[in-house]
Amino acid sequence: MTGTLTERLRSGLRGWHDALEATGFAMAMLAGTLPFERYVGQLTAYRPVLDALEEELSRTTCPAVASVWSPDLAKVPLIDRDLRYFAESGTAPSPGAAEEAQALVREIRRTAAAEPRELLGFLYVFEGSTLGARFLRRHVAEAYRLGERGGLDYYGSGDRERWASFTARMNEALAEPETQDRVLDAARRAYDHTARISLALSAGLSQG
Repeated sequence: MTGTLTERLRSGLRGWHDALEATGFAMAMLAGTLPFERYVGQLTAYRPVLDALEEELSRTTCPAVASVWSPDLAKVPLIDRDLRYFAESGTAPSPGAAEEAQALVREIRRTAAAEPRELLGFLYVFEGSTLGARFLRRHVAEAYRLGERGGLDYYGSGDRERWASFTARMNEALAEPETQDRVLDAARRAYDHTARISLALSAGLSQG
């Protein structure tokens, strides 16, 4: 298949994206019925994952990665602000997703050691998820009565201009079809692990 990397990613990941949105966690969030501790649980699970990803992206010497990664893409400071806010309010996350999160951390570390360019597939998935989270932000704010005080920094971090700049850098840095194949495969692995986290957070939720 020919095309830019992001065109291939958008097409090749559609099924994975739809499957993630069909999890009980995602459907409950959209419906405004997701228990508060599950929302905090997702942020808690994502924190070590993003910490590992951003650490590996920052320290690699791979020119392609260095040309795409930018500190303004970092999400760990945003999650930390949200988690501090919830800790101060006495909210505890639900258990169940930590094991799946650590499996994704191990996958990120393994990928960084084997082929750093593939890290951009993971980055694409997480950066894209925050863009999509802009749509969910209103639902989250209403469900948990969150506002200017805090708790929405991660879900409010999507930015279309930043996304356009990021995807343009991706397309320029990774134009070879073989490299694109590897990044697409990495993005699929990222979606698989992310879906496993979502399924762990879906345990016991009503599907009705």
